[in-house]
Amino acid sequence: MIRNHRWGVSFAVLLLAGAAPAPAQLVVFDPNNYAQNVLTAARELQQINNQILSLQNQAQMLINQAKNLARLPYSSLAQLQQSIQRTQDLLKQAQRLAYDVQQIDRAFATTYAPATGSAAAQDLVNNAQSRWQTSVAALQDALKIQAGVVGNLDTVRSQSAELVAASQGATGALQVTQAGNQMLALQAQQLADLTAAVVAQGRAQSLDTAQRAAAQDQGREQLRRFIAPGQGYQPSDVQMFH
Repeated sequence: MIRNHRWGVSFAVLLLAGAAPAPAQLVVFDPNNYAQNVLTAARELQQINNQILSLQNQAQMLINQAKNLARLPYSSLAQLQQSIQRTQDLLKQAQRLAYDVQQIDRAFATTYAPATGSAAAQDLVNNAQSRWQTSVAALQDALKIQAGVVGNLDTVRSQSAELVAASQGATGALQVTQAGNQMLALQAQQLADLTAAVVAQGRAQSLDTAQRAAAQDQGREQLRRFIAPGQGYQPSDVQMFH
């Protein structure tokens, strides 16, 4: 019986030994290695998140650059050029004595020149009539330019409203700059109109002053002739106005 029991125990031990797995098949959990792997994965995930964030920032930067380079959808250049052209056309329509240095020199050497004793009476009358007509034409020109400037005020008002609205809706630096430049151009157009009106008014006043100065000089010459010894007064027909 004892021999049989020993044999049974030995057989059980052999069975257990045969059923046990080989050392290569054992799964061993290493906490340190696991923690290291988790930290490595976390670092890689953080790098990926950083790359994604960097790409998002770059995309937003490109969008902002595109906005900054976007042109203003509204332009007042054509309307401003038309207003300036209308004023220039009115200046070019100056009657008789225009804005020309050589023409002015010729007029003051002839029509507005001091009356001389050798000038014929009819020439004096013709010069006086020509000067008067030039003064009237200059006043008319000044009124026309003033009317043109007033007519441009509607354009100024509408363009100002459009530019203000465009500047308020600007999405980038370029659009803001373009809106500001167009506002400056609008102000320049207003200054050009104001300059034209002042010049036209000054021309009318200058010609009127020159006309009165020439009339005084001519009056002195005619008085001299009237009271000159031996001359006497001789009535004659004179045509003053046509």
